[in-house]
Amino acid sequence: MNNFVKRTISGGIFVTIIVCSILLSPYTFAMVFAVFTALGVHEFHKLTNSAETQVNKVVAIVGAVLLFTCSFIYASGKYQYPIFSFYGFYILAVLIAELYRKKHNPVNNWAYFIFGQIFIALPFSLLSFILYISDYQPIILLAVFISIWVNDTGAYVTGMLLGKHKLFERISPKKTWEGFIGGAVFALLSGYIFSLLIPELSLIQWLIFSEIVVIFGTFGDLSESLLKRTEQVKDSGNIIPGHGGLLDRFDSMLMAAPVIFIWLSFIL
Repeated sequence: MNNFVKRTISGGIFVTIIVCSILLSPYTFAMVFAVFTALGVHEFHKLTNSAETQVNKVVAIVGAVLLFTCSFIYASGKYQYPIFSFYGFYILAVLIAELYRKKHNPVNNWAYFIFGQIFIALPFSLLSFILYISDYQPIILLAVFISIWVNDTGAYVTGMLLGKHKLFERISPKKTWEGFIGGAVFALLSGYIFSLLIPELSLIQWLIFSEIVVIFGTFGDLSESLLKRTEQVKDSGNIIPGHGGLLDRFDSMLMAAPVIFIWLSFIL
């Protein structure tokens, strides 16, 4: 019961921070999610750093926040100069600096540094482009997270009540096909409700939106589970009491956000 209460309170605070940061203003979104980006990259390299891999976490965090900041400024239309050149030069500087660090396995450091930027920093950065996909659309960005939460809740409840057939036992033993289908149905219902409240997208477009979240959110979840299983840890961190690390809460977003951005780019 104590763990349930702890999970409920910390989960409620976490959801409130996300919702308020998105709805209050684009600047609260930028500040809060820049911090999330930094924490996510920190967790990633804390997991993957070892005797064979020694990425400088501060350098990786600066790169991730720089990518997020460049993305936000560009997406918002505040500055149309090729601002990503700053990030490009930074990445080149990091790669060149590795030549002089004299570490045991510099190729590993290169690989994991770039992987962290792509797997963690890039999805967070693409949230800015979803926010500004058609002028300023905070509700559509919020819908991404609501769809993820609805899918996760539906999958958990259905899997707990009906789950028998394992979805991907090698990576995530608790996930079942019944839970996956249940989450998909719940997400479809949320897509229908969104179509009534947000007419910028049609019913069919919202339903596709919801199922993109289900499919690629599941792949994101499985990818983060694979990372943790490879590193032999239960959680990516302990920053959220009862829930684990930040990446444990954003794992579904890591693959869902890029595909949602592509989908919205085609239809809006």
